Amino acid sequence: MTRIGITGHSNLSADSAPLVRTALAGIIAPYRDGGLVGLSCLARGADQIFAEAVLEAGGSLEVVLPSVDYREAKVGPRNLDQFDGLLMRAALVRYMPHRTAGERAYADANEAILGSIDRLVAVWDGRPSGGKGGTGDAVEAARGRGVPVDVVWPEGARRG
Repeated sequence: MTRIGITGHSNLSADSAPLVRTALAGIIAPYRDGGLVGLSCLARGADQIFAEAVLEAGGSLEVVLPSVDYREAKVGPRNLDQFDGLLMRAALVRYMPHRTAGERAYADANEAILGSIDRLVAVWDGRPSGGKGGTGDAVEAARGRGVPVDVVWPEGARRG
């Protein structure tokens, strides 16, 4: 079994999503037949694209939600169907012990994922995080622990 976590930008441009999807499918492909487990917070953008790729590859999905109010507070109306669809397909859903979403909740969710994976995939343009618990922070923490990190930023990808 291989446990792979995701961190990445939630604000990908619409034309970047297919590029990222293809790149993630390539990263996941070697693990298709080895009991793949993907861990995601299901944020829009990279997290959801990764979750879909894991499920399409026949893997199972584990979701770590940063807070009890995450869906209501952070999932926009245009993303609810996709979020709920992925959440329903998850083999396991874990909530961090926070009532409200925020930097501390995101940092704790990253920590929970980093503590239970074999590798991390980062859909990341290489720029520093805008706040605690961002993509750059997760990459730095993973590397500090010796967790292998695959950075994905396909040619032509950009933030929205």
